[in-house]
Amino acid sequence: MTQTAIVIGATGVVGRAVVNQLAATPAVDRIVTLTRRPVPHDSDKVVNQVVDFEQLDRYQAWFEGQWLFSCLGTTLKQAGSLDAQRRVDLDYQYQAAQLAAANGVSHYLLVSSSGANPNSGNAYLKMKGQLEQRVQALPFNRISVFQPSLLLGERSDFRLAERLGAAVMPILCLLPGLRRYRPIRGSQVAAKMVAVSQQPGHPLQTYRLDQLFD
Repeated sequence: MTQTAIVIGATGVVGRAVVNQLAATPAVDRIVTLTRRPVPHDSDKVVNQVVDFEQLDRYQAWFEGQWLFSCLGTTLKQAGSLDAQRRVDLDYQYQAAQLAAANGVSHYLLVSSSGANPNSGNAYLKMKGQLEQRVQALPFNRISVFQPSLLLGERSDFRLAERLGAAVMPILCLLPGLRRYRPIRGSQVAAKMVAVSQQPGHPLQTYRLDQLFD
């Protein structure tokens, strides 16, 4: 049987690395990337499908495989409003998870965030926590949640705050008590996700920042 991985958020700093690493994984035969615009790839394993995330139900047939890697995300500045950010970071991802679960996808792998909490007073951490909470009610055989901090890596868009954070945080995190907030490269998160997808594991497991550096 063809072993297929589906990736949403394939143009982001983690998703792009996930696709590249899956393409180099012998046990994965096919990688389906669902994107807003055409995104070619050098590997013959990768099949790109342009989708309208506002009408995701129309693309249910593309959510068939063994794994769904959910790496989608945006910033408040990019989205333009908190509601628009929530639409991407929570609604689109949850709907994708629903479609995959309905199609019998076995293993769901989610990029969340350090500090994700459905009861958080921080809007971003709250929506991340709500997504984690909601997908746990879906009938996946296995759910793996990854909670990185600030992500480092090349991006297609310029993010001043993240550039400044990438420069300052590694130094600040040398101070006692701040190590748990240190930034991590998107490729490191991707490597952990791909490794977890190829190993047996618990039905529900959360990988916090320290575990992502393994």
